[in-house]
Amino acid sequence: MKLTDIVLRSFRVAKVFRENSDKINCFDFSPNGETVISSSDDDSIVLYDCQEGKPKRTLYSKKYGVDLIRYTHAANTVVYSSNKIDDTIRYLSLHDNKYIRYFPGHNKRVVALSMSPIDDTFISGSLDKTIRLWDLRSPNCQGLMHLQGKPVCSFDPEGLIFAAGVNSEMVKLYDLRSFDKGPFATFKMQYDRNCEWTGLKFSNDGKLILISTNGSFIRLIDAFKGAVMHTFGGYNNSKAVTLEASFTPDSQFIMIGSDDGKIHVWNGESGIKVAVLDGKHTGPITCLQFNPKFMTFASACSNMAFWLPTIDD
Repeated sequence: MKLTDIVLRSFRVAKVFRENSDKINCFDFSPNGETVISSSDDDSIVLYDCQEGKPKRTLYSKKYGVDLIRYTHAANTVVYSSNKIDDTIRYLSLHDNKYIRYFPGHNKRVVALSMSPIDDTFISGSLDKTIRLWDLRSPNCQGLMHLQGKPVCSFDPEGLIFAAGVNSEMVKLYDLRSFDKGPFATFKMQYDRNCEWTGLKFSNDGKLILISTNGSFIRLIDAFKGAVMHTFGGYNNSKAVTLEASFTPDSQFIMIGSDDGKIHVWNGESGIKVAVLDGKHTGPITCLQFNPKFMTFASACSNMAFWLPTIDD
């Protein structure tokens, strides 16, 4: 089944889970699309089975809190940042609920975490104005970049380069093998005083970069030239919340939630809005991602919703 405007407009909430008492701050699908794991401000980690459509397990990180949860390539393991006590990143085995390793180094809150799509490398960005490069096998930082402001960062789908959005006005591209030489490309954007960048993602085909903000617009740029392709707006975000924007797996569509529980979807090529879906969320939709393998997506406020198309195209 191919994603089209019509199929997208047909998506409806199939299941709602109320496992959390506070907002879900992040979730991540497993690479095979069979499970999704969430982190919440209530200090819990909830693992969902996407095929059976039910929560499987709940773990807690009461002492350190939990944010920016990401699956690693090893089965049943995740990395996540703390939002209490310290700014250490933790590597957890879900199998026995034990920490495998800690990654200390940042001295302010971690605001970005991206796992390499190909190996055990990951990068983190922090309010301490640094990006750190790590390897899951070692607690020591493998590389450090000092920047001029708050960074958001992400690997490209090949895992060879990573992009850093710095100070909400520049995108810098680094080659992983020689990042210490500095960026090989820098794209300067129009600075907007009214909001800051909250995330950065590559499309699966590697051609586009999506910049999310805590304002009421997101930006789509060409990953090679840095030209702004489209600026998408017209959704509610009156309280300057961090709303996650995402590509569909085919790189064709861009979606974002809003603070009134609706999801807005655009065609990335034409820039035209193709759907507004009502998730009936009780709070702002802070997290939104399409399943990498199956025709379903998830959205979250303090509740988690699984969506399915209601037509067979």
